[in-house]
Amino acid sequence: MLPNIEKYRVILASNSPRRRELLAGLGFPYEVRVLSGIDESYPPSLPVAETALYIAGKKAEAYRATMSPDELIITADTVVIVGDTILGKPANDADARRMLRLLSGKTHQVTTGVCLLTSAREARFSVTTDVTFKPLSDEEINYYITHYHPLDKAGAYGIQEWIGYIGVCGLHGSYYNVMGLPVQRIYQELLSF
Repeated sequence: MLPNIEKYRVILASNSPRRRELLAGLGFPYEVRVLSGIDESYPPSLPVAETALYIAGKKAEAYRATMSPDELIITADTVVIVGDTILGKPANDADARRMLRLLSGKTHQVTTGVCLLTSAREARFSVTTDVTFKPLSDEEINYYITHYHPLDKAGAYGIQEWIGYIGVCGLHGSYYNVMGLPVQRIYQELLSF
């Protein structure tokens, strides 16, 4: 379906098992390559809606010096935004509990920034999805944290897990974006490569 990218070795620059699964769903071969020590900081003055794209761009720049001319690098970063606050990965169970209480009964945004990089071309974009949670009880929050250990997930939740099944009552935008990779938009962008 994407013969124009057959000339590239596609590299997913991510440790995320969810991103690997989602990219595999597009049906073309790819490799995973992860560089350690990439600075994922961002200026405090940066608008929260631009943060994920900024970090995805920094990740791509870290790969530029090591990439071959036949490689197409895909980097991504996902942030959960409630109000004007970015919720990253929780530091511990107490932090996860705090985040889920913040999301309880509210609509928040999940934004994923993506960078597609070759030696000759670069495409950067972000996708935002609105997610609404029902009011979550402390028992539900504690059950989720105890059984699913969401410390590796922005906002302390995975929509594809139990908390998404029982808690998400509204979604406007891409479901797969909330999982961590807006595959429909990536497909569209790759069609033009």
